[in-house]
Amino acid sequence: QVQLVESGGGSVQAGGSLRLSCAASGYTRSSNCIGWFRQAPGKEREAVAAIPTGGGKGYYADSVKGRFSIVQDNAKNTVDLLINSLNPEDTAMYSCAVRGLFCGDRWCVLSDYYVWGQGNQVTVSS
Repeated sequence: QVQLVESGGGSVQAGGSLRLSCAASGYTRSSNCIGWFRQAPGKEREAVAAIPTGGGKGYYADSVKGRFSIVQDNAKNTVDLLINSLNPEDTAMYSCAVRGLFCGDRWCVLSDYYVWGQGNQVTVSS
């Protein structure tokens, strides 16, 4: 059974950095894709980054390229989202999810992800 647990959220000042972790278990490492998503108040959930669990490049939404990095920590079995230069527009509930296939061009399609973590709030103050 696939399980995902996020950690690392909180309140930060604009300009700061944050590292979110997604502890994943129960999936076949070489054939899945883990993504990070966020939902700001009053807005739809959006995909921000994803990475193949078998290794490889990360995928990013255009809106976060250059500030977000997604990395896989095999020792800890986590997929981490590093966020730099935070701004108030980054305030959202951040969640990770697993896709049963490789990432590819559909990495950002929310309906392709079948298990979700509980979410972790990030609040950025100016």
